[in-house]
Amino acid sequence: MDDRSVAVTIGGEEYKLLLTTRATMEIAQKYGGLDKMGENMMQSDNIKDALEEICWLIALLANQSITIWNLWNPSEAKSLLSTEKLEYMTSPADIADLKDNIMLAITKGMKRNVISEDDTKNAVGE
Repeated sequence: MDDRSVAVTIGGEEYKLLLTTRATMEIAQKYGGLDKMGENMMQSDNIKDALEEICWLIALLANQSITIWNLWNPSEAKSLLSTEKLEYMTSPADIADLKDNIMLAITKGMKRNVISEDDTKNAVGE
């Protein structure tokens, strides 16, 4: 996809986790923002609820790259990854490994590339 995505393998199939503006909006709607997401996910005392939250987030991030693909290639549209499919294709150990990739995808999605220009206008003349 691009340097903002993180490739992961789920059930033998490669997916790319990608933080988009759309995903950020959905995370904000559910948790109140990216900064509050981690707090909310870690506060769950129930393992079932914690796994559901992580699976939701993995599916959300994986579906961003699939949706982009489908927008550019409508005749070759791919199926979105459902949380149910994800739950069947992974083990709890897989989910633990994927958590690191979630954070990497979010970090890459938030990365800003700053390009400096030569400031010849303010150069001191000789």
